[in-house]
Amino acid sequence: MNPCWRLLCLALAFAAALPAAPAGGPIRALANDHLVVAESPDPATTALYTPSIVALPGGRLVACHTQTNRIQKHGQTFILTSDDGGRSWKRRATSPTNQGRLFLAGDSVYYLATRFFIRPGSNPKGEPLCIQRSRDRGETWSEPSNLDSRTWHQTAANTWRARGCVYLVVERLTVDNIRSWYVGALAPILMRARETDDLTRAEAWTHASELTFQDLIPGYRENQLATDFFGVPFYRQSFPRGTPIGRGENFPPLGWLETNVVQILDPDHVWHDPHGRTFHLLARAHTGLTNYAALAKVTENPDGTMTTSLEQAPSGKTLLFLPMPGGHLRFHVVYDTTTRLFWMVGSQSTDSMTQLERLPKDRYGRGDNERHRLVLHFVRNLVDWCFAGLVATGATAKESRHYASMEIDGDDLVILSRSGDARASSAHDGNLITLHRVRQFRALVY
Repeated sequence: MNPCWRLLCLALAFAAALPAAPAGGPIRALANDHLVVAESPDPATTALYTPSIVALPGGRLVACHTQTNRIQKHGQTFILTSDDGGRSWKRRATSPTNQGRLFLAGDSVYYLATRFFIRPGSNPKGEPLCIQRSRDRGETWSEPSNLDSRTWHQTAANTWRARGCVYLVVERLTVDNIRSWYVGALAPILMRARETDDLTRAEAWTHASELTFQDLIPGYRENQLATDFFGVPFYRQSFPRGTPIGRGENFPPLGWLETNVVQILDPDHVWHDPHGRTFHLLARAHTGLTNYAALAKVTENPDGTMTTSLEQAPSGKTLLFLPMPGGHLRFHVVYDTTTRLFWMVGSQSTDSMTQLERLPKDRYGRGDNERHRLVLHFVRNLVDWCFAGLVATGATAKESRHYASMEIDGDDLVILSRSGDARASSAHDGNLITLHRVRQFRALVY
């Protein structure tokens, strides 16, 4: 056989062995097939929020989610376990809490949340910080213990471990003078505790200093923002009530929220701390634009206190906004010690520059609020993110796949998504919690 024909035949045989591309596009969703973990009893009035998941040694999964009746302003959180990879779940506890996350520390599973106060006159913008503990792998749980009676906010963000301690970020509502969405008044506070301590005791925790977003930018309260050249804010800022921008939408003042914590472990990185005492906070950036996150850092001092500040570029310029795919909506970051990469699941935006009045009728919110495409990225340096794949997508913009929590489970990623189908009230107020498993995720690295 002619050598050229032999090469051609080999190439055709290799191409035939590859998986076929799905109809309509070259991207095959990594985990569009899913397991329904929870379903709303009434999608018109009751939505499911704040999924969180952890994987225990031995294969057990522990998960939680909140169920809220938007009419009655009543909610509760359910904690569940699965011993068959997420195919079936057993409800273990019901908690009067909201905005919670699960995490491991020592020999216990903890659930950190804000407490629901349903009584008339309660503050709708946030609640006291509380925590629950399970010593038997998620089967039984203590009653909520108050850690701090001030007003707090968060989502099921990540945790970090270093030198026998667990680190996580919860945001405190520092003032109450914003009359729209209050993310400018949030201070993301890094909290640290030794893993072997009883973390239900307030004294087990050390809090970093506070840095509130609206105190960072000169002219914030006067609507004379000292920023230019990169389009932030995308719409005119009007403090404290926000700016009507059409189609019934209001653009609130700038802010940050839903913060993850990481450490830069690469010794070649510009921001690497060889002493291991610097932590970086990655927060969702509310700017009106897509694919920006907000960045801060926390430094541990010799006396054990922690100081929050902003990072600087080598030029000496302060760095508050960081390019990041999906940084405009809730994202979740985990670190894999095998690949030595950060993995991030978040939302992909495709139509943020569409004029508001031309957006589809079932699109929720502004152009920067597309919520039905859940995507996966990896990175070594927190800046140069690589697209790993589309995790899952809803059939329409209303059928959301967003606000996901993620955990490494052996060779897989298990992703718990706040989701919806055609019965959902909106893309924001979904009626499902779905589990997606990305198998052999490390094979996605290129």
